[in-house]
Amino acid sequence: MQDWLKKVEAAKNLEELENIRIGVFGKKGFLAAEFLRMKELDPEAKKLLAKELNDIKESVGSALEAKKEKLAAQALKEQLEKEKIDVTLLHTKSSAGALHPVLSTMDKMIEYFISMNFSIETGPIVENDFNNFEALNLPKHHPARDMQDTFYMKDSMLLRTHTSSVQIRTMLSQKPPIRMIAPGAVCRRDYDLTHVPMFHQVEGLVVEEGDKVSFANLKSLLEEFLKYMFGDVKVRFRPSFFPFTEPSAEVDISCVFCGGDGCRVCKHTGWLEVLGCGIVDPNVFKAVGYKNVSGYAFGLGVERFSMLLNNTSDMRSLFEGDLRLMEQFV
Repeated sequence: MQDWLKKVEAAKNLEELENIRIGVFGKKGFLAAEFLRMKELDPEAKKLLAKELNDIKESVGSALEAKKEKLAAQALKEQLEKEKIDVTLLHTKSSAGALHPVLSTMDKMIEYFISMNFSIETGPIVENDFNNFEALNLPKHHPARDMQDTFYMKDSMLLRTHTSSVQIRTMLSQKPPIRMIAPGAVCRRDYDLTHVPMFHQVEGLVVEEGDKVSFANLKSLLEEFLKYMFGDVKVRFRPSFFPFTEPSAEVDISCVFCGGDGCRVCKHTGWLEVLGCGIVDPNVFKAVGYKNVSGYAFGLGVERFSMLLNNTSDMRSLFEGDLRLMEQFV
């Protein structure tokens, strides 16, 4: 036993220790051979040998475990010592940084609307039902609520499904004229190639006293905005439905990939849907206490614009943090 204990103590690394363990406890090791020899002994000698072998098994096993812990701690210490760096040392090699493509796209949008004299308004992501739905002409049990796939919380609170709730908050706290955009994160229960549970919107609102605001004003603004974002593209407006605007329209641009000739991305139509807009419904103004006013509103998904600008096919990849993708935007 003492010889084995000395070998354990003398082991300099985990590899040597493993060889000793195999030599004692392996199928062809010392203990296996000695236990095999017991069948040749008389009962008394067998009893003595069994006790001796069990003592060796227990003592050497304990010694192996203790030595293993010691060597493992030593190996870790040596590795940490070898890999440590002095963060105070001057390092001349530095990688260029860049904004996330979604944030850079949002910044570009904000810059345009600031130049058009729009203010930037913000609000909480945890919103109440009135601001998110009822004031936007979406009363309880309205079928259009199902389109929102909402994350509900207790006490009629929810994670906002659009930044239109900021428009309501702004109208409740300010009087016309209002000329604002509301950029920010929103949440919906959706997850596929073109949808994620949390994404970003920029929604705009213009309100003036009387009938100063028209659809022509809205059309002109959005046409210039889309050409600012995508270059020389064609723009078309299609009649649509939104509970908070009437009339409403979906806005398309000529496909930025095929130039309108038709391709897989635009499903061979030559057009890409990019945002929704319309004249604010009178019921919305009624909910916030506005009288004798007119206005228009629009909303767009920032990730949608980012995907088109950066030729990204899967929206989920924008949030996975894969450096192979992110480094392309440096």
